[in-house]
Amino acid sequence: MKELFNEYVQSLETYIMVQIKQKAVALTEELKKKNRTPIYLSIGAPVKTPPAIVIDTLKKCLDEPGIHTYSTNKGEGYFLDAVKFWMKKRFNVDVDPKTEICSLIGSKEGLANLIRELINPTVNEKDRDIIMIPDPGYASYKEMIKVSGGLGYSIPLTPENNFMPNLDEVWENMIKEGYNPQKVKALIINYPNNPLGATATREYVASAVAFCKKHNILLISDAAYCDIYFCEADAPVSALEIEGAKDITLEFYSFSKSYSMTGWRVGWVCGGKEPLSMFTKLKSTIDTGLFKALQKASAEVLVSEEGDLFTKEMNKEFQQNQKILVEGFRELGWEIDKLNIPRATFYLWLPIPPRYKCSKDFTDEVLEKSGVVLVPGDAFGKYGEGFFRISIVCSQDKLHEVIKRMKEDGFTW
Repeated sequence: MKELFNEYVQSLETYIMVQIKQKAVALTEELKKKNRTPIYLSIGAPVKTPPAIVIDTLKKCLDEPGIHTYSTNKGEGYFLDAVKFWMKKRFNVDVDPKTEICSLIGSKEGLANLIRELINPTVNEKDRDIIMIPDPGYASYKEMIKVSGGLGYSIPLTPENNFMPNLDEVWENMIKEGYNPQKVKALIINYPNNPLGATATREYVASAVAFCKKHNILLISDAAYCDIYFCEADAPVSALEIEGAKDITLEFYSFSKSYSMTGWRVGWVCGGKEPLSMFTKLKSTIDTGLFKALQKASAEVLVSEEGDLFTKEMNKEFQQNQKILVEGFRELGWEIDKLNIPRATFYLWLPIPPRYKCSKDFTDEVLEKSGVVLVPGDAFGKYGEGFFRISIVCSQDKLHEVIKRMKEDGFTW
C-alpha cells in the first residue's frame, strides 16, 4: 500500500525523537541488567504538573451546559480575550481578538498548516517554493516543508555569527547557489531557539522584519519558548513589538513549555489581519476548533498570577538544572567557559569530543554504554553536526546520575 501515498510522504523520515525513543526502548532490558536504566535527556517536555488553576478550571467547567458542543473555529471569545490580555501584559502588543488571533491545536499544528498554505507543490527541486529556516533548528520545520512539496533553505546559526546571521548575506548566497528568489515565500525565526537556547536582540528581530518587508515575504515567528528565560534582561521580544511588523508577521505561541501542558495541545497564532484571515480559511476546512473546556482552562491560566508564578518558579529550576550539568561537563573536561551557554529554554548545546567522527556516533555510544539518551546535533540541520542537545527538564538526582555514569564509563572530553 505504500505506493498509494504521495512521494513527499514516502520520502519523510520518522521524527527524530521517535527514532531515539524506539532505540532506547529496544535497549532498556539490556541496560537495566548493568544498572543503566535509560535516563531521557532527549525530548523537550517539562515534567512538572501544570498549574493547579488550569486543572481545577477544567474540572469545574466540564458540567457546564454546551461545553461539549462544537467550538468557534478561531477560538471562543473568552480564550481570544485572554490572549489579547496576555500579549498586552507580556509584550505591550495590541491584537484584535476578532481579526488578529486564532486558537491552535498546539503551535506545531498551526505551523504545519500555514506551511501547507504557502507552498505550491512541485517535484522539481529547483522549482520548489522556498521557506528559509534556522539551522540548527526545530527538526519538524524541514519535514513540514518537504511534505508540502517545498524546500527548506538553511540559514546557518553558528557561534561565529552569534546565532544571528546576516539575512542579506544568506539571500545572496541562496541566489549564488542557483535558487530563484521569486520562489521564497517566508522566513522562519525561532528565538529563543530550539536546540541552541540562543536568544536574539530587539535590533536583530527588527532587521528580520525589515528583511521580510524588503522582499515581500511572510515572517513566521515561532515563539514557543518566549517565557523560558533566566534573567529579566534577557526577556525575549515579540516580532510584533517592531513597528510595522504586524502586516507581514504571524507569531505562534504554545502552552506546552511555559505551563507544562504538552499533552493538552493548546496554542494560538496572532498577527496581521490579512495573513491571519488566509490562515483561518484552511483551518476552517480541517478542524472545528479546540474543546471549549480546554480553552476555558487555558484562558484562566493566561490571566492569572498563578500562571506567571508557575513559569517563574519552573525557570528557576531549569537554571539550577543547567548549573548542575555545566559543572558536571566541566569536570568531564569540556571547555565550558569557551562555549555559549544558553540563557533561555531548557536545552544545553555542547560539542562532541574530538575523537568521534560524528554526532550520532557519540550519542549512540553514550546510550549503549551509559543509558543516557541524548540527541545528535545533525538531527537539527547540517550546521548541527559536531554537537549534541541535552534537555534539562528531569530531576536533579537524575542529572547528577548522568554525570556519574558518564564519568564511570569514560565519556570525558
